This record gives sequence, C-alpha cells and structure tokens, in this order.
Amino acid sequence: MAQKTPLSEGKPIGKVSHYFSNIAVAVIDLTGGLNIGDTIRFVGGETDFSQEISSMEIDHKKVEKAKSGDSVGTKVEQKVREGYKVYKL
Repeated sequence: MAQKTPLSEGKPIGKVSHYFSNIAVAVIDLTGGLNIGDTIRFVGGETDFSQEISSMEIDHKKVEKAKSGDSVGTKVEQKVREGYKVYKL
C-alpha cells in the first residue's frame, strides 16, 4: 500500500479546473512549470495520489513542457474533481 506523503512535501503548481471522466483527463491551471517525466500529486476531498506525467496537451497539441499560466490536459490514474490542488514532487 502506498504511503501518504505529508503536505509539506511537494511544491504547489496549480489546481484542477476540469475533469473529463469519459477519457480520464484532468485540466490543470498551472502556477508553476511542468515537464514530461515530472511526478505530480493530486490532493482534495478523500483523494491523495501521485503519478508521473507521461503526456500532456495544451489546446489539443502535445507538449513536452508547460509554464505558469498555461492550462494543460493530462491523463490521470484516478478520478479528480475541480479545485483539487496539484503539487510537483
């Protein structure tokens, strides 16, 4: 069983602005940079999980990296909701 990481670990980099349940994609409004291969953590409600970014898109175009102010879509391994906080580990 995966251990929960204390909230002090991880740098806040944005929050979920939308979740497409039919394709398991979260849209994240970024307040920090994010790259393919980074590990991020979703926290909100009963949810607290981490995953590696394997692909992300901005306006339906695949990108390798995104910066603060971008909204990126990425596949997520678990269901998330609008407003969930996103941290980079």
